[in-house]
Amino acid sequence: MTYDGIIIGGGPAGMFAAITAAAGGKKVLLLERNDRLGKKLLITGKGRCNVTNDCDSAEILQNIPRNGRFLYSAMTAFPPRRIMDFFNSHGCALKTERGNRVFPVTDKSYSVLDALKNEMRRLGVTVRTARVKKILTLEGRVCGVQTESEVITSNWVILATGGVSYPATGSTGDGYEMAKALGHTIVAPEGSLVPLETAGTDCQDMQGLSLRNCGVKLVNAKGKALYKDFGELLFTHFGVSGPTVLSASCHLKGEGCRLIIDLKPALEENKLDDRIQRDLELYKNRSMENALTDLLPRSMIPVVLRRLEIDPAMQANSLTKQKRRALVELLKAFPVEITGKRPVAEAIITSGGVKTGEIDPKTMESKKVPGLYFAGEIIDCDAYTGGFNLQIAWATAYAAGTAVCC
Repeated sequence: MTYDGIIIGGGPAGMFAAITAAAGGKKVLLLERNDRLGKKLLITGKGRCNVTNDCDSAEILQNIPRNGRFLYSAMTAFPPRRIMDFFNSHGCALKTERGNRVFPVTDKSYSVLDALKNEMRRLGVTVRTARVKKILTLEGRVCGVQTESEVITSNWVILATGGVSYPATGSTGDGYEMAKALGHTIVAPEGSLVPLETAGTDCQDMQGLSLRNCGVKLVNAKGKALYKDFGELLFTHFGVSGPTVLSASCHLKGEGCRLIIDLKPALEENKLDDRIQRDLELYKNRSMENALTDLLPRSMIPVVLRRLEIDPAMQANSLTKQKRRALVELLKAFPVEITGKRPVAEAIITSGGVKTGEIDPKTMESKKVPGLYFAGEIIDCDAYTGGFNLQIAWATAYAAGTAVCC
């Protein structure tokens, strides 16, 4: 059987590219190395699948710190509303939650996967399990692929193999090697949207503590702010995690970076000082570790007192004005020294990949090899949490799938 084109990778970008090309009348073969499609898709959004973010194209681009300008054409042609319309009209009703995050009404990623699979089936997309070893060319143009067992000819190939995060889902960097073999530059992949490791034991001592509303600022060794955010943060056995930290990880550069946490963002320093004075007066005959229970989570109190060199057993009415001032300053700017990122295998997405300067931003076609297209995470673009990375997958897949029909 002959095919107009082949798509390598059965993730969200690969599946949507297949749907777009097949809807344009092309005979499409999708090759996936796993025995089932969408393995990584199923675990996104903690199994709920944050499909996209309900905002306009301009706001999407503002949330793509790495090569966002490259995606201007793709996002303009295929903004979030279009993928929302697709799922709502294909049996997967959606809902919008805090931060404009869009999820299936069922709260199950299987609903998203089923909608994609059903549409591929309706459009006659052929899906086969196979691991592609090489993309074939003839006189510099794509002419097919070589799998572990056969050669399959085609007029074009869309490479949508993802990055190297969550390798158990099949993201092992195969696509990078195929692109590199055809002359493409691969920007060294590293983890993005990944938890951060910290120095000392303070975070470990607060392991399991989740802060819902805190201010987070990532600063470099010179004290320059690299990123600011507000929201959730989690202390872990290795350091820090949570949505604010994952987004901050996109901006981590070099050594000497610190995370500055505002534990009381709703209170200015003078108001916080007034609050602390009231608590100290109310609990003046208690120990300091008990006097702060209304102000701080219990697991944080020993860490804060240790940093300030305050005896936990000291009576609250013995705290000096100088120490109280130091407490205010610490709660407004609680520093955590970052030693690095967690391994890329633990990252939600991969930063790096095929260099954007070698890809046509309107069609996602290679500038080096005619007939070769890219979609999704394999491209050197990544964004913050909130559905923005899946929107990159949908938009680039649509651009590639549309281009092959022209």
